[in-house]
Amino acid sequence: MKKVLLSAIIVAAVHSATFAQAPAAQAPAPQPRPLQIEGKEVFKNDDVVFRQIDEHTWVGSGHVMASESLYLVEGSEKAVLIDAGTRIADLDKIVASITSKPVMLVATHAHPDHTGSAINSFAELYINPADAGSSSVSHYKGKLKELKDGEAIDLGGRTLDVVFTPAHTPGSTTFIDRKAGYGFSGDSFGSGNLLLSGTFSTLLATCQKMSGIMEKQGIRQLYPGHFFGKNAETKQRVDDMAAISKDVLAGKLKGEAGARGGSLVISANGVRINYSEASVK
Repeated sequence: MKKVLLSAIIVAAVHSATFAQAPAAQAPAPQPRPLQIEGKEVFKNDDVVFRQIDEHTWVGSGHVMASESLYLVEGSEKAVLIDAGTRIADLDKIVASITSKPVMLVATHAHPDHTGSAINSFAELYINPADAGSSSVSHYKGKLKELKDGEAIDLGGRTLDVVFTPAHTPGSTTFIDRKAGYGFSGDSFGSGNLLLSGTFSTLLATCQKMSGIMEKQGIRQLYPGHFFGKNAETKQRVDDMAAISKDVLAGKLKGEAGARGGSLVISANGVRINYSEASVK
């Protein structure tokens, strides 16, 4: 438990620090704005607010780490809960008050603001195997089950495609609903403020992969893991991040010193990427 709490404190500090400093030598960085999530409110307590995206899809907003988001996606036979926030008591009961379908819990990645204490309300957690060994899921008492890149999760009349999108973490994952024309990306593309733990080569490959999927399947936007105002992740945003990655790898672009020792920050094309020198490869 102490390890999980420590991880939560570190991630929260990074989120706060990266928004606190805007590099003077580059375009102003996007700043956090009041939470702007549209839709009918269907549940609210001290831990989370759920709002309706469409008839069978809801977004939950936690209150601990930069408005961490979780999503409930319902089909005719079962529902998928994407992420579990940081600390949401009785999340299983909250979800059951919204949908009567059996619920499958999946994770976009293993970080304490997405795989927090509420994952223990569920018997199984599906996760990218590259994040299965993370300390952010070491407290989980249930059974970890592995997702597969390219697999389809059939909810009954609705399907979520699993797309591995590493860079933020080794096991970051995006879930695509082709029929609805949108997806759920967690922190894969940063919600405008990417914390890059992998390399720019990995980020470039991930952006190119997702851009191709969005183009081919007509995906309009990706719902992110955090909301800072109306910050839809579109194909253009993904392409902009690919362009930044190319420039960094070519030596044309370098970030300014970040708030943490050794960290660097690039602010360009309406997005912000936080990284270290070790990511430049």
